[in-house]
Amino acid sequence: YYLADPKLTELGLTPNTDAYKAAYYTYIQNGALTQLVRIKPGNNIEEAHMRNRAFIAHWVLEQAKQRKTAKPCVELVKQKGKTFVRVNDYAEMRNLFGTLLAEVQRIKSEGDYEAARRLVETYGVKVDPAIHREILARYERLKLSPYKGFINPVYTPVRDAQGNITDVKISYDEAFDAQNLRYSRDYHFLPLVNE
Repeated sequence: YYLADPKLTELGLTPNTDAYKAAYYTYIQNGALTQLVRIKPGNNIEEAHMRNRAFIAHWVLEQAKQRKTAKPCVELVKQKGKTFVRVNDYAEMRNLFGTLLAEVQRIKSEGDYEAARRLVETYGVKVDPAIHREILARYERLKLSPYKGFINPVYTPVRDAQGNITDVKISYDEAFDAQNLRYSRDYHFLPLVNE
């Protein structure tokens, strides 16, 4: 929601006032389509972050469809047998994100478990089998991995003769598996929940 706020451009956090459009488009595309490649045919969405993306995308798509406008602000359309996202009105799409954000904040503030359950179960669990088959077939042709990993840089302090940090060397020479093994070795004692 906040990505569309011009204050972010004013603060230099986004390059221009249209930058949010790419994020809005990609969010709907990922929540409604792209992430389906990670799910086996016939399965529901089980992972919490995937459910979150799915329920936001599907809620916004449904609300857009229900509005009495010439065209929905955002929709899934088929062209040449392929489903894709079409955004017709970014400002209205932002209004829908804001409406949903307000409802999620209300649910959290009031502890309204039933409303949370309804939102997630209605919009974030079930997978449309036809779209799922299509997405799996499209990704199979591309030979892309459904998951991506990343490597954090290793920061090494540079100290002067008195032990003061004068610089920090940044390196990216640690492999993904080595980094995760180091995290396990060096940070295994940390609690799962911080208090």
